[in-house]
Amino acid sequence: MALLRLADLPTPCLVLERGKLQRNLDAMARAVARNGVALRPHLKTAKSAEVAKLATRGQAGAITVSTLAEAEYFARHGFRDILYAVGIVPAKLDRAAALRAAGVDLVLVTDDPEAAAAVAAHPGGLRALVEVDCGEHRAGMPVDSDILLAVGRALGAHCAGVMTHAGHSYGCKSIAEVAALAETERQVAVRAAERLRAVGLATPIVSVGSTPTALHARGLAGVTETRPGVYMFQDLFQVQIGSGAIEDVAVSVLTSVTGRRAGENRVLVDAGGLALSKDRSTATAPRDYGFGLVLDVLGRPTLGEAVVERANQEHGVVGAPTPLPLERLAVGTRLRIAPNHVCMTAAMYDRYHVVDGDDVVVATWDRVNGW
Repeated sequence: MALLRLADLPTPCLVLERGKLQRNLDAMARAVARNGVALRPHLKTAKSAEVAKLATRGQAGAITVSTLAEAEYFARHGFRDILYAVGIVPAKLDRAAALRAAGVDLVLVTDDPEAAAAVAAHPGGLRALVEVDCGEHRAGMPVDSDILLAVGRALGAHCAGVMTHAGHSYGCKSIAEVAALAETERQVAVRAAERLRAVGLATPIVSVGSTPTALHARGLAGVTETRPGVYMFQDLFQVQIGSGAIEDVAVSVLTSVTGRRAGENRVLVDAGGLALSKDRSTATAPRDYGFGLVLDVLGRPTLGEAVVERANQEHGVVGAPTPLPLERLAVGTRLRIAPNHVCMTAAMYDRYHVVDGDDVVVATWDRVNGW
């Protein structure tokens, strides 16, 4: 049977480099082991059972998800220890309970006393973590807030512990700043657990984690687990904040040249805003990659500093500060685009085309989407 190569695939589509993925997984495993806590990888980026198995060392191990659709998908693939790390609403409790009834140890999250009371009152034997805010100012309450105890007491015996998320670590400008923020994240989580324990509530889980803080924390005393996610694939923004190198970016979008504009030093590609997302996170980073860095079909930066400068729905406009090699960019030429924010870019696709160091497609791995 003939080998399937990247040139045979319809574009745009998603390419995953298996060797880079494994190196990223190994690097995080070493970082987490150094601090003596459990790794509960967040699958909100990968959304793939095959990636999850690699991330849990070949087992259907403990994972984090961001939707109940993800929880149900991973449960079908044998995963039984799942944290659903988005605030629960009462209307979703029956669906969560169905997973528990099917043998999944599903843990929920809340920062609201009424939602906590609904969890405790549900006949499905549900458990939840109390979410606290360590400075991101998204979900969770301040660690010294009276609401922390109100949520814990509303959960009562259904309290499984505490969690926090240092998503604002993405704004750090140095490894030292990330490490300092990781210590704040740790202190907030441990302090929250101590407050709940002081009023007689069990807190077996003390959960923290983002990719930067998990990689660079200098110590995690009192923490039981960490939940990084984007580390598996890396992206251009993570490279900018020191969480990886450009060589670590494992996912890219395969695209085709659809037009050339020699007088403008531009080419058009069939990867636009839907294929790449319109995330512009690198606009505030030291280097602005537009809507993505343009690579050759083997994922090499042989086009210099070419980036997608503009993204319409189905059109990407590629430009560069130096002349593009237009003689190598005939209509139909395959290129790859490294993403700014891989979580957003990958969300449009239902599968990965897996390669391992060349252009041969060695596997196709499915993804789950939706809620």
